Amino acid sequence: MPTARTRATSSLVVDRREFLGFGAGLTSGLWVAGADAAPASGLVETMRGEAFAELKGARRALAVRANVFVEETILTGQTARLSLRFGTDTTLRLGAAARLTIDRYIANAGGEFSLMEGGILLDRPRKQQKNAESVLRSLFGLIAIRGTRVFAGPSNGVFGVFVVHGSVDVTAAGKTVKVDRGFGTNIASPGDPPTDPAAWKRPRIRAALASVV
Repeated sequence: MPTARTRATSSLVVDRREFLGFGAGLTSGLWVAGADAAPASGLVETMRGEAFAELKGARRALAVRANVFVEETILTGQTARLSLRFGTDTTLRLGAAARLTIDRYIANAGGEFSLMEGGILLDRPRKQQKNAESVLRSLFGLIAIRGTRVFAGPSNGVFGVFVVHGSVDVTAAGKTVKVDRGFGTNIASPGDPPTDPAAWKRPRIRAALASVV
């Protein structure tokens, strides 16, 4: 039977709502995968190790300044780190062995995305906090983000959500908890409710952030 650590590490699906604006100037030099290729939604800002993008069966290696596109799946290597820039000041950081699909985006408002594996750190300017809400749906629960810096992913053998700035609502198994700055919640496995929010200790915070930065 898989352990809580295995489940937390291997199963993360993020889905449906708003995510990350698209800034001017990202449309030059687009990679095209056919006449019906989707528009660019962002670009690679920094990376360490290997990362790839897949679209309709075609795979390409990513590099700094490469565009990423709606409907593409972004994959990172076993020791990789990848930072994606959307617009002028919104960033999504992916840790090792991550798998992210950009489903949709709306400029300056958000979009939809799915993260099947790995952990993420969402950074966006505080001025956007009231303008758009990002909603992450995973096998573990629903995360409604109004914060500016939020971690979600494997942590201490469970699925953890930690708020560096702002606040989120985490819903699973019929229970919703509001998590504010400096607090986190755990979901041990799919189908379990989130724990009541609690302050995370510094070693856990450092480990969570180090897994994606």
